[in-house]
Amino acid sequence: MRRKSLLIIFLSVFIDLIGFGIVLPLLPIYTESFGASDLVIGLIIASYSLMQFLFAPAWGRLSDRIGRRPVLLISNFGSAASYVLFAVASLQDTGAALWLLLASRVFAGICGANLSVASAYIADISPPEKRSKSMGLIGMAFGLGFIFGPALGQFALQGFGPAGPGWVAATICALNFGFGYFILGESRRPGSEAAVKRPKLEQWTATLRQPTVGLLVLVYFFATFCFASFESTFPRLLFARSGDAVLYVGYLFTYCGVLSAIIQGGLIGPLVKRLGEAKLIAVSLFAFAVGLVILPYFGHMAWLIFGLGLVAAGSALNRPPTFGLISMHTSADHQGTVLGVTQSAGSLARILAPVAANLLFRHDPATPYLFCAVIAAVAGLVTWLLLCRRPATPHSLEDAPDAIATRTPQ
Repeated sequence: MRRKSLLIIFLSVFIDLIGFGIVLPLLPIYTESFGASDLVIGLIIASYSLMQFLFAPAWGRLSDRIGRRPVLLISNFGSAASYVLFAVASLQDTGAALWLLLASRVFAGICGANLSVASAYIADISPPEKRSKSMGLIGMAFGLGFIFGPALGQFALQGFGPAGPGWVAATICALNFGFGYFILGESRRPGSEAAVKRPKLEQWTATLRQPTVGLLVLVYFFATFCFASFESTFPRLLFARSGDAVLYVGYLFTYCGVLSAIIQGGLIGPLVKRLGEAKLIAVSLFAFAVGLVILPYFGHMAWLIFGLGLVAAGSALNRPPTFGLISMHTSADHQGTVLGVTQSAGSLARILAPVAANLLFRHDPATPYLFCAVIAAVAGLVTWLLLCRRPATPHSLEDAPDAIATRTPQ
């Protein structure tokens, strides 16, 4: 039963991310083609992350009260409906299309805020000694979903027209609902762990006051901001530089996903042993900055592939050592709260980045890339100067304020 349930949870997250990956590369091009301003494009893209940030705790509390299964089923059904809206929007005239696109992303963000519930489900059915391994399924589902989603969306666009990606994503999410309805059992029992809760304000301030941990959280925020800026403007950049970009943008996102999976699956361990976490974080940011400078000025496909490779490598190399180093400098009693603050910082970056990057895009398509390249380079330099000379030894937070003493379950 546990193995079957883990498989269904894996498929649920995987299929959810396929749907997200289908839509993400096409959304900036669709909104621009319907005449949206730069601000509106950014707001429509940011609405998904904003709704996730706002509704994740509510889904978690609801699952603690009525069970994990009904919450997962409701969110899966809602995701399917959101992609139906996306498909319908692609067939409308300009005004109606933009409102429907916004509604589809808002609804998708609300229904996609269920990862905390999926994590709680895994915690319910996994013994403590196997929990970390089981939680790794969510990370694997993320990676695979972002590899297959963009390619499938590109195939659907070329085969079925502008509405094709939406209908394919809706069909996949409907199948996901069917799997869950007929196979997934309830995991919630008395004494089960609570789902993830958003850190409180005092937990934020207490975490950021820790010199090393606070710096790492800020570095992660800026790294996520830069990558989210790239995600939300890259399709528009291709469209501005080459009008037929819509024909292959999904495949380029898939290339980034495959490269990231290869790096995270086989290179992170050896590189951490060779360089250490702090140096690897700095190197990842420098590589990311160079890639961002290259992308707006690509002259042919080989140069574009090279720039994308640096961006994908920089992103893939950044998150694991950042979270690892944060964990090393955090005592066991505070791990949940500190990592929760870090995750929330990443969510805030994904809300702000699409709006800022698309507003900068109006001046020149290269502007958001050069702006984020500077941010990434400065973050890398600060990391190199302030962290690379410090020993990467576990740091106790025994003297930390009481605000972070209460662990937020992860």
